[in-house]
Amino acid sequence: MTIREQLGKRILVIDGAMGTMIQQHKLGEEDYRGSRFKDWKHDVKGNNDLLCLTQPEIIKSIHLEYLNAGADIIETNTFNAQRISLADYHMQELAYEINLHAAQIAKSAVKVSAKTAYVAGAIGPTNRTLSLSPDVNNPGYRAVTFDEVRDAYKEQVSGLIDGGADLLLIETIFDTLNAKAALVAIQEVFEEKNTELPIMISGTITDASGRTLSGQTVEAFLNSVAHVPLLSIGLNCALGAKEMRPYLEELSRKAPFFISAYPNAGLPNQFGEYDETPEQMCHQMDDFMESGFVNIVGGCCGTTPDHIKHIAAHAKKFKPREIPETEPYLRLSGLEAVTLRPDSNFMNVGERTNVTGSKKFLRLIKENKYDEALSVAREQVEGGAQAIDINMDEGMLDALEAMTTFLNLIASEPDISKVPVMLDSSKFHVLEAGLKHLQGKGIVNSISLKGGEEEFIREARTVKKIRCCCYRHVV
Repeated sequence: MTIREQLGKRILVIDGAMGTMIQQHKLGEEDYRGSRFKDWKHDVKGNNDLLCLTQPEIIKSIHLEYLNAGADIIETNTFNAQRISLADYHMQELAYEINLHAAQIAKSAVKVSAKTAYVAGAIGPTNRTLSLSPDVNNPGYRAVTFDEVRDAYKEQVSGLIDGGADLLLIETIFDTLNAKAALVAIQEVFEEKNTELPIMISGTITDASGRTLSGQTVEAFLNSVAHVPLLSIGLNCALGAKEMRPYLEELSRKAPFFISAYPNAGLPNQFGEYDETPEQMCHQMDDFMESGFVNIVGGCCGTTPDHIKHIAAHAKKFKPREIPETEPYLRLSGLEAVTLRPDSNFMNVGERTNVTGSKKFLRLIKENKYDEALSVAREQVEGGAQAIDINMDEGMLDALEAMTTFLNLIASEPDISKVPVMLDSSKFHVLEAGLKHLQGKGIVNSISLKGGEEEFIREARTVKKIRCCCYRHVV
């Protein structure tokens, strides 16, 4: 029976926190180093993913504890095992090796347990964000590029697949553009290896606003990633189960995929610790299951095998959520969702952020007055635009630089970036660069058949992979 078939019959259980369990072993610097890295020039304590190489038996024992507690899915110890995060320890060259061994350790634990269980390759969000600037004085700056994040994820995904992972789990998403880079990476690795694994994805609502750190609502997040035929979508971390409920309910109502939920053991106390007992947490999780919100349940920060044991016992009492029928509407997103139904006569698109449609906007871009140019976009949204068309094609402009600069600046303006973006250019490399700066699901105004059918198909596939809608083609 495949995992999809199992999910249609019962609620599956995913494991709890790896970090919480590692902390219980009270490992010191020497433990993290092991014999292989005893002379490493930099401190490595805290690099939990490294333990797949230096303390594999500890990681295996944690997997076994969760399996024995009733977990059907265990996550590899690879949350930060890509070169961007590993660079903090000057260990970026170990990325592939760590992921390879992590998947092998988890698979060996499943074999020892002699139960039917799945290994999910854990893919964390990295410690960088593509949608926001780390410099408050320079909102257009980014510390990393889309291609750098994608390449880091490709290396990680390759290791997980080669190590035998059954599933891939992009989790704790605080910036949807990072997640889109991960999805592109996964698709490209699938093509290169001529293989395919089920993909799970899980976002993080950071506070009571009901938004991710990069500002998206739950529905906008769903629209941004729904182009991939996911196994599941869900929420984890940041919140306890009680606080997560309204956002999980919305996701459950709207998503055409299975739903996962693995919250923290309550909210952290003043010492950063989690106090919610297995019994307390299960009371909230029962509500999720009884209400028909979920197909996969488990725990995140602060949860232990005891939490999972209680959750697994309770999950047997409830039926899994049934995937709802969803209408084939056009579903777009900026920070917020926009849905166009068949009975909609038209969509309001703001054209004043097009250098060929506004002399004022052209002058501001030419004079590098981007702050004033943003006011043009703001006026369009305030005037009722459901999307804004951005075009920088003009002979005296570097269209690529102008497009990416303006998109980065828009991302720091919630009153503008709440609506989807329509990318407009006769140059495909400009459109492709623009796609890599949109965390939402926008629109590509047009791609051309003038270069021939083969080139057109390549461009269309690129648009689909990074994900925008293509409004029309030009013959």
